[in-house]
Amino acid sequence: MREIVLDTETTGFEPSEGDRIVEIGCIELFNHIPTGETYHRYLNPERDMPDAAFKVHGLSAEFLRGHKVIAEEIDGFLEFIGEDPLVIHNAQFDMKFLNAELALLGRPTLPMTRSIDTVSMARRKFPGAQANLDALCRRFGIDNSARTKHGALLDAELLAEVYLELIGGRQRGLSLEDSNADIVTSVAAETRAPRPHEASEAERAAHAAFVEKITDPLWRQSR
Repeated sequence: MREIVLDTETTGFEPSEGDRIVEIGCIELFNHIPTGETYHRYLNPERDMPDAAFKVHGLSAEFLRGHKVIAEEIDGFLEFIGEDPLVIHNAQFDMKFLNAELALLGRPTLPMTRSIDTVSMARRKFPGAQANLDALCRRFGIDNSARTKHGALLDAELLAEVYLELIGGRQRGLSLEDSNADIVTSVAAETRAPRPHEASEAERAAHAAFVEKITDPLWRQSR
């Protein structure tokens, strides 16, 4: 089963108000294990960078002007994600932005049914607890010390680990190094001769003596 863990960074909160995607990061999972295949692009939003957004991800308008616009990258992005499920932390936010960009380009939008929202998963599993990515990393003992600012690819990598914990734990780890660790080698079972179960002469005699002590047993009564 192939899944894509996805994260975006943006200029703000509302594409309807002119906010745009400035970074996309994706991690490919196969049977819940990262394959090492990733998709990562910085995008020129063709607009300024608000201070509030810059403080979150540290991507300046000057830096982003040196990268391609999303129209030049969209085909590679769509090819990478294919038709597979998208694992996203707060899927409503990222899907809203992705679909706004696709609509601007006249492309078909992505159905919400493709998304797996890890915020919703965390809230169901831990009612009342914080469900942000940093809190979940702390809960599961995942090292997020490199996350001094938000970054789409780093956040997707962390989310891949969080997602695996949410669906049942890192039983095989997040690498292919031990992919043969669960192979079971068959061992020939030791055979033993069957034990005798027939009663001995002494046991039969003891049973007969016991039965003789029973007063008026049912099997001796006439019908």
